[in-house]
Amino acid sequence: MTGALAGIRVLDLSRVLAGPWCGQILADLGADVVKVERPRTGDDTRGWGPPYMATEDGEPSDQASYYQSTNRGKRSVTIDITDPRGQELVRTLAANADVLIENYKSGSLGKYGLGYADLNALNPRLIYCSITGFGQTGPRAAEPGYDFIVQALGGLMSITGERDSRPGGGPQKVGVAVADLMTGLYATIAIQAALIARQTSGRGQHCDMALFDVQVATLGNQAMNYLATGRAPARQGNAHVNIVPYQVFDASDGSFVIACGNDSQFVALCAAIGLPELASDPRFKRNCDRVVHRELVSAALQDHFRRAPVAPWISKIEAVGVPVGPINDIAQALAEPQVAARDMLVAIPHPQNPDFRMTGSPIKLSDTPVAYAAPPPLLGQHTQEVLRNDLGLSDSDIAALIADQVVT
Repeated sequence: MTGALAGIRVLDLSRVLAGPWCGQILADLGADVVKVERPRTGDDTRGWGPPYMATEDGEPSDQASYYQSTNRGKRSVTIDITDPRGQELVRTLAANADVLIENYKSGSLGKYGLGYADLNALNPRLIYCSITGFGQTGPRAAEPGYDFIVQALGGLMSITGERDSRPGGGPQKVGVAVADLMTGLYATIAIQAALIARQTSGRGQHCDMALFDVQVATLGNQAMNYLATGRAPARQGNAHVNIVPYQVFDASDGSFVIACGNDSQFVALCAAIGLPELASDPRFKRNCDRVVHRELVSAALQDHFRRAPVAPWISKIEAVGVPVGPINDIAQALAEPQVAARDMLVAIPHPQNPDFRMTGSPIKLSDTPVAYAAPPPLLGQHTQEVLRNDLGLSDSDIAALIADQVVT
């Protein structure tokens, strides 16, 4: 079987995270993704270590784990786009591509004749996806985009972290760059929508994706809570603003999470842990009542849970179908049997480490499953292959470009 996007050619001029994340998803789905990098240095994240992948001998390599997390399945080509000959190479690649992904500051690629208008004139079927911090329009369009800044400006940090009134309270960023990752996902959706639209129109189009837009959109129910009330939601720590109990509880030997989503689950929870009277208390019978009396019901549950260890509580609560779980670190999370059952750790032999592993794709397709065609590429690993096979350059032409450091 071939991938769902087999035959789709993608030119990935992006670096760091949001754009490369989009490109990796497209590669997982079978697209041929050519990643264009700066000669000698490559994607910024190649230098974002330690940690670095270990070699076959167990020694640290020069392959940064950050870079590897978001670039599998691609071919790496080094091209100096500040050189007119490098610009012509990119234009030739774009002329035969279905999709181009870039995350330069708004207007930057136009200086090199590689902007949307330039390449649309060359290839009207090209889907040109620009990923920036703030989009191609608006008062912040010229500003660089960093996930941390966007989490702050976009409101996410105002609802993440413990309440100011508690020890350790205050704003927190999320532990992974969620604005970047979500923008990569939305960009993938936009590209696939544009590919479908092209089947009817015969034309490509410009996808204008912004980290800030995505962060605002993914505020979800919290944004609607504000629009409904006029009151900005505050940080709730690990508690849910609309559901109670939906939080972390401390047992005698550790902590665990309960996500009690409705009133029947609350009745089942109280019966399972030996507090049936709590469910019949008129202050706690409905979720809306429990939200009003959040502190009282949470304190009653917390006092009770401290009397026994985590494991017995989880066992009792799981038995009645109420969502509950331990708080795993990443090592424990990846050791969960569900990870193996769902093929969420995959082996992809690397030139420097035959035992190289990555987290897998969550996309499960019955007819066109994800295939892990190649590990994250070495810098410029495929330069000569692409120039020779894709662009038809002769060995002497390639040698001249290498000698002049247009490619490496």
